[in-house]
Amino acid sequence: MDDDANAPAENGRAVSNRSIEIATAAIVLLFGLLFLYTSYKLGFRWGSDGPQSGFFPFYVSLFLCIASAAVLFRGLRGTDRKSREVFVNAGQFKQVLSVLIPAGAFVLGIQLIGIYVASALYIAVFMRWLGKYSWLKSVLLAIAVSVVSFMMFEVWFQVPLYKGLWNPLAWTGY
Repeated sequence: MDDDANAPAENGRAVSNRSIEIATAAIVLLFGLLFLYTSYKLGFRWGSDGPQSGFFPFYVSLFLCIASAAVLFRGLRGTDRKSREVFVNAGQFKQVLSVLIPAGAFVLGIQLIGIYVASALYIAVFMRWLGKYSWLKSVLLAIAVSVVSFMMFEVWFQVPLYKGLWNPLAWTGY
């Protein structure tokens, strides 16, 4: 069984466990501090009528900050042998990004052009790019899936889904 995580990096480029650990701990610590501050502003004490609005979020954020600070400290020390091992090499990271970036664009697309149009574009691009299908098959199947979804939710179930800020389907009357 090959252990890809410990395989040599392509072209000498790789990200170590230590780098990922430090970056993740720092990001979680920043979010924890932000939540801690907002919980403090809401009120984190026990009032006469029970806990204030920020009581539970404050203590959850406090524990989150303590845990992430401990992980960050351990990562910065970097004395552990496993911290030097490769977390991901360039090829693996490229594969992850080939899915992650379009997924992020899809989420943004839902906000701007709605779920039906964004889904059609997402399906067509993925089928063509990663699946290597012809443009004709990709576009036809993407449109078919979106039309069936539209009919199912909007017409049959009468459950409107988000059409986006620009609502390119306004001409349908939905």
